[in-house]
Amino acid sequence: MKKKLIIAIDGPSGAGKSTLSKALARQLDYLNIDTGAMYRSVALLAQQWGINPHDDAALKKLCTGLSINFVYNDGLGKVLANGVDVSEQIRTPDISLLTAQVAASPSVRDAMLRMQREMGTGGGVVLEGRDIGTVVFPYADIKFFLSATAEARGQRRYAELLSQGVAIDLQQTIADVAARDAADTARTLAPLMQADDAVLVDSTQLSIDEVLKKMLAVVKDKETELAAKRE
Repeated sequence: MKKKLIIAIDGPSGAGKSTLSKALARQLDYLNIDTGAMYRSVALLAQQWGINPHDDAALKKLCTGLSINFVYNDGLGKVLANGVDVSEQIRTPDISLLTAQVAASPSVRDAMLRMQREMGTGGGVVLEGRDIGTVVFPYADIKFFLSATAEARGQRRYAELLSQGVAIDLQQTIADVAARDAADTARTLAPLMQADDAVLVDSTQLSIDEVLKKMLAVVKDKETELAAKRE
């Protein structure tokens, strides 16, 4: 029987983490845990409750008793925060920028860390975020770090928002991506960084299918390695 792996996918905003983690989880019949959506959910609730993103005490109170769940039906996933579907609300540009501020809160990170470890400890999971392989699961069986230029990631985000009917400027979208990168890498608590043992995949010039193929090859090699050790 194959060992159920813990697979960590990290990288900056717009690198394709969400799409690829979902695709990889489907291929492996694993649970996909979008940790970025968890932080976005906290940011959305903070906005709705009028909480200052720098008020750690208020954010700690918000996270107390907070439930975040992922529900999948017929291949489609939804994010539920306290039982409410927030899947679309958490993907707006303003929530993206607010998330970087909220994610710097020690209390928020502690709460999310505990939730994420509870969800993934048993294995059979693909988790994606910005500190999965460095902080949440430093002992993950496989670690990927997805990257792409800020321009390429901004263009992808721009196309995604346009398809949703959101009126947005391309150059502003690219600037927002760069600003999010700066906030994520500069924060003192669990900054965005590539784990030393992570497999780097630059998706700038690659399609989703091409990146997925590379990732599946790494998973197959790991499964073969683990099977050999059990013999």
